[in-house]
Amino acid sequence: MSAQAQFPHEQTATGEFQRQADAFRSWVTDDGQSGYPAAAGRYHLYVSLACPWAHRTIIVRTLKHLESVIGMTVVDPIRDERGWAFRHGLGHSLDPINGFHFLSEAYHATDPDYRGRVTVPVLWDTITHRIVTNSDDDLMRIFNGEFNRFTDSTLDLYPASLRPQIDALNTFIYEHVNDGVYRAGFATSQQAYERAAHRLFDALDQLETRLRDRRYLFGTQFVESDWRLFVTLLRFDAVYHGHFKCNLRRIVDYPHLSGYLKDLYQVTGIADTVNFDHIKRHYYITHDDINPTRIVPIGPHLDLASPHGRSGLS
Repeated sequence: MSAQAQFPHEQTATGEFQRQADAFRSWVTDDGQSGYPAAAGRYHLYVSLACPWAHRTIIVRTLKHLESVIGMTVVDPIRDERGWAFRHGLGHSLDPINGFHFLSEAYHATDPDYRGRVTVPVLWDTITHRIVTNSDDDLMRIFNGEFNRFTDSTLDLYPASLRPQIDALNTFIYEHVNDGVYRAGFATSQQAYERAAHRLFDALDQLETRLRDRRYLFGTQFVESDWRLFVTLLRFDAVYHGHFKCNLRRIVDYPHLSGYLKDLYQVTGIADTVNFDHIKRHYYITHDDINPTRIVPIGPHLDLASPHGRSGLS
């Protein structure tokens, strides 16, 4: 027996969740040859603090000190059948750029025939009045390298010497962990759920081993792969363990992964990008096919500010 799908158009006949592709993939470049030149104040980022894909871009914007260069608006964490909404509230706001009521208006302004699911993040161009990209993968790279003239940060999250290894590990993390929790949580058959859940925990076991003798995934300096993993680990015990039935183990049960999570959380500026109220209310209230009562659990207590014990690792 199969359950009702959360996103019917992204479900296979055998019950697997199959995420839609990003709809807009233009690029902002420092030299402007893409048609979208890097400039201070031109672009605006629409995000949800609940969404891990959007969270990645907020993190890179923070680490690269681009807050005064690229504006940002946070949508309401409660998404209904109309999609992501701009409302005045705690930690979210009305749209100061276009006066949109729903993020779908940005999609339809860019492509009047758009019929896919409306997702965050979105980078909006205030000059051409259209979406540049809704790809978090692209935005992480754009923020990392194309706005360097406008920031005092010399941080490089995608160093040339590691790019092939980073790309390979990113693929592994995405397929088994980032999207893996969704493939388990949005599965509509027992077999699809079990396959996804076992692949997820096999991957977490491998990452636990990898982090046993190194501080970050590639050594003593974090790269983009670390932040791709971080956003899922952060939400795991609070949401994915119970809500998505990813309950073989918690992250707190992994000594190296849990210490690593704390280590990244304690990087300057990162805690300010985290909002567990938005995270928990979004998942438990929005996914009413999975949680029809819409009751938001009060736990667990996560002490992410406690000592991580990883400073001495190479």
